[in-house]
Amino acid sequence: MTDFSLPNVSHDLTGEVALVTGATSGLGWRFARVLAAAGAKVAIAGRRTERLEELANVIADDGGKALPITADMTDSQSIIDMVQTAEDGLGLVTILVNNAGIPDAQRATKMPLDLIDRVFDTNLRGPYVLSCEVARRLIDAKTPGRMVNIASVAAYNYTPGSAAALYSITKAGMVRLTEALAVEWSRFNINVNGIAPGLVRSEMSDGMLERMGDFTSHFPRKKIIETEELDSTLLYLCAPSSSCVTGTIIKLDDGQGSR
Repeated sequence: MTDFSLPNVSHDLTGEVALVTGATSGLGWRFARVLAAAGAKVAIAGRRTERLEELANVIADDGGKALPITADMTDSQSIIDMVQTAEDGLGLVTILVNNAGIPDAQRATKMPLDLIDRVFDTNLRGPYVLSCEVARRLIDAKTPGRMVNIASVAAYNYTPGSAAALYSITKAGMVRLTEALAVEWSRFNINVNGIAPGLVRSEMSDGMLERMGDFTSHFPRKKIIETEELDSTLLYLCAPSSSCVTGTIIKLDDGQGSR
């Protein structure tokens, strides 16, 4: 019988190695800082090298340790190299946060083929390849792990004025990816969960507001979700005390209408 503490709650990630994609801004930037503050060594990945180096310095100033890795989620070899670089620099990756994602911002019939490919690859194919690479190494090492996939309430709800059909489709794919891989990897003690946020303050949301105008007046609370409001959910899904939680998507929409 396991001897649990009372209450069985801990956010201590000391000894863990986390990999966060899309870490150059928004949620990824915040997630990396939060995981480092909880004790994890953090590999931060993205396309903008200067932003990654800036974030690594911020985490170091906070007392944490971060390794910047320039990577492209549309390139399978870049994804595999990213995992290897993280392992070489920090150790076996035990926490993966699949955060990288891009919007389409186009009507479905007007999207050029190269944009279709980039949205699919960044939002769905890349996270699948990355998850499998991290899981393969955890299984070989007989080590448990945590994966948190960032979906969106757009996976469950789509409005005619959104002009983001492919974003909605790929985020729905992330939900199913989470559920399916959780089942396949449960016997290896790899927990796969997801967070489906509403509109969160980020470069992406700034672009949406610039393109569509301020539509927050239609939200019940008339506001955008702040990145800090996701801290506790992220830590819960990464922490030891959520050991029996897998295949779960937590919606954090602030009442924005995902149901």
